[in-house]
Amino acid sequence: MEELVVLVDEKNNQIGLMPKMEAHEKAVLHRAFSVFVFNKKGELMVQQRAACKYHSPLLWTNTCCSHQREGESNVEAGRRRLQEEMGFTTDLKEVFSFIYKAPFDNGLTEHEFDFVLVGNFEDKPNINKEEVEAYKWMSLQDVKKDIENNPEIYTEWFKIIFDKSFDKLINA
Repeated sequence: MEELVVLVDEKNNQIGLMPKMEAHEKAVLHRAFSVFVFNKKGELMVQQRAACKYHSPLLWTNTCCSHQREGESNVEAGRRRLQEEMGFTTDLKEVFSFIYKAPFDNGLTEHEFDFVLVGNFEDKPNINKEEVEAYKWMSLQDVKKDIENNPEIYTEWFKIIFDKSFDKLINA
């Protein structure tokens, strides 16, 4: 059964449910979250999306991201997906949210009310190869510089977060 996403208005009020692919085909605004996990050195764990992903394959992005299920809190969803993609969980806190819309070459569009969650982790992840090709730790300054020099290797939402909310990540 296809996963359902939670449709929302621009104030994050739930207005319905829709299959994930249909929401991306129709560019309907829906809830999402982006998890940013840091180590004690302040480095961010970034992941390279698996080659089989239906959009943005092999692009680098934040530690993990996905969609909340109906009735699931942002933090619960973030912890669930962190375990599914990266093979670990950690405490997460909600830092900020934003709305973005990004069309992809394959005809799909991400139109998301995205909640940014932050946590800490010191160990090695146990990545799910169906979701994640690779991971690495990078300083926020290095990520920002690399996005400026190589924007084509990063996901759209990750670039938007770094462009519009870099200060919020630095202070998270």
